[in-house]
This record gives sequence, C-alpha cells and structure tokens, in this order.
Amino acid sequence: MNIKSLLLGSAAALAAVSGAHAADAIVAAEPEPMEYVRVCDAFGAGYFYIPGSETCLKISGYVRFQVDMSELLNDSDNVSATAGNWNAKTRGLVTFATKSDTELGALGSTITVRAWGDQSSSSSLEIDEAFLTLGGFRAGYGYNYWDNGIVGETDALGSNRINQIGYEATFGAIKAGLFVDELNNTTATNNDTWGVEGQISGAFGPVKAYLLGGYDVDKEEGAIRGILSAAVGPGTLEGAVVYSSGTNAYFSTSEWAFAAAYEAKINDKIKVTPGFQYWDKLGFVDSANGWKAGVAVDYAITKGFAAKVSAQYTDRDDKNNGDGYWAGYFRLQRSF
Repeated sequence: MNIKSLLLGSAAALAAVSGAHAADAIVAAEPEPMEYVRVCDAFGAGYFYIPGSETCLKISGYVRFQVDMSELLNDSDNVSATAGNWNAKTRGLVTFATKSDTELGALGSTITVRAWGDQSSSSSLEIDEAFLTLGGFRAGYGYNYWDNGIVGETDALGSNRINQIGYEATFGAIKAGLFVDELNNTTATNNDTWGVEGQISGAFGPVKAYLLGGYDVDKEEGAIRGILSAAVGPGTLEGAVVYSSGTNAYFSTSEWAFAAAYEAKINDKIKVTPGFQYWDKLGFVDSANGWKAGVAVDYAITKGFAAKVSAQYTDRDDKNNGDGYWAGYFRLQRSF
C-alpha cells in the first residue's frame, strides 16, 4: 500500500506541475542569422565577397617541388667551378587579392607571401609582392615590366622586384605605363638610387608587341627592350632584343641580347618550348660573347597539377672559363 500510494502521489504532483505551465507556449531558440559567401563575378573567376562587406577577395597560390641540376657548382654569373650539383627544394606561395568598386575606379590590393623549404636556401617566410591599385594607378613592392620575358625557360632578359609608383593607361588595344622605381643599387654613394621605366604595348590580331625602356639615374645608363609575340600554327612564336648602354639596374648582362622561343601545343596536356638566346659583348667587353639553347616540356597531369622539365645548355665567355655546361630542373606543381 505504501508503494502504491507513493506512485499515485508522484503522478498527481507531475500532473499539477504540467497543468500549471500548460498555458505557456513552447518557444524554440531562433538561429543566428547567417550570411552565406556570395560569388563576385565582377572582377573575374575566383572572387567572392568578404562577408559583411562589398569587397571581393580571391585566394590563389601553389605548392611546388623542384629538383635543380647543373654541371656547375653554382649556376650564377662569373662562376668558374666545374663540380656538378643537384638540389631538391619545395616552395609554397599564397596570394590574397582584393577588389572593390569606387567612384574613382576599381580599388585593389595584392599580398603574396612565399617560402622555400630547403636547407641550402632561405626558408623564412617573405613578402613576394605587396601593392595597391586604383584604376591604372599602382604603388608598392613587386615585379616590374622587366620581369616579363618570352615563353619557355631559355631567355634571361632582365628582372626587378622593387618598390615603385606609377600609372598605366589603356587606350583600346594599346597600353602605356610609366613608373618611378627605387632601384637596388648597392654601389650608390648618393641618394640617386632610383630610376624611371616606361612601356607601351599593343595587341593587333594574332600579334602582340611590347616596347620597354628604363633609365638608372645613379648609373646614368639605361636599357631598351622589344618583344614580339604571334600565334603561329599550333603555338606561339616570340622574339626579343635588348640594348643596354652600360651597367645599370635594369639590364647589365651585356650590351646586346637576342632571344627567340616557340611554344608548341602538342595536345591538351603537353606543350614543348625550344628556345635560344645570344649575348653580344658580355659585361660590355668587346671580345666576350655567349649563347644558350634549350627546351622545356610542360605536362598537365590533371586539373591544377602539372609537371615541367627544363634542359638548357649555356656557353658564355664569362662563365666556367668559357666552357659550355648543362643545367635544368624537374618540377611538380599543384596550383589553386
């Protein structure tokens, strides 16, 4: 009887509590509002709106594994070592690019960071590029016009990664740009470590042309470069010529340089690019000349994953006591 009474009493108590709250509605917690990522197609593929803003962001980059091989101990200018070497290294690079519309045009910024995973080179994280743009205006740190070469891996036509400020305007198929550069002149004894570069380029059907000039204020020397590119057959044929008045930050390898390459698209996965370059008056010495010939093969393994093999033969009077040597690399790269 005691157990029965206890059970009946408990049931009555529960009923009373339930009845007391019967009039209260059951309210489920309302979820927090969520803003889904929106695609931003105003500036090309890959951009999306940063949540809560009208700024578009694109994240891209790659992971690269590469094995360099050379008959020289160190493949750099004025090297006389004859011992061969090889070096495996891995590189990671990430680019953050932003774009937004303003009353003055598209406002953009780019930050690229990279690092090598290799004991024989700097493995620390570094800024590869960091610059801002507004319409055709650009200011910041990065690669300038001289870094653009021709197809393939044979040519060496100048390269600068510097701080600069300038403007590039577009007139239909024609582009013209003018920039003031902070040059990396380590021998300067005054404040004239700067230069001016300008390029005009145009596309005329299957032909593209680039005319570039740079003047080093500290050295009081300059260089001029022209590049022609044309779609020929199953690929692209490109040629370049460089003239330098003397040692300067834009091009100081030789007085004259000539280069040509043809990128042949064999099929959807394979490209083969033979190339050739000739230097006249290396180091601005009348009797010093040189040449380089080689081929690069690109293979698209699958979307976003590719392999490249480069083999180059160089014979320069200012390298390895004038004897020719082989150099090249094997590369695997996952791009995103």
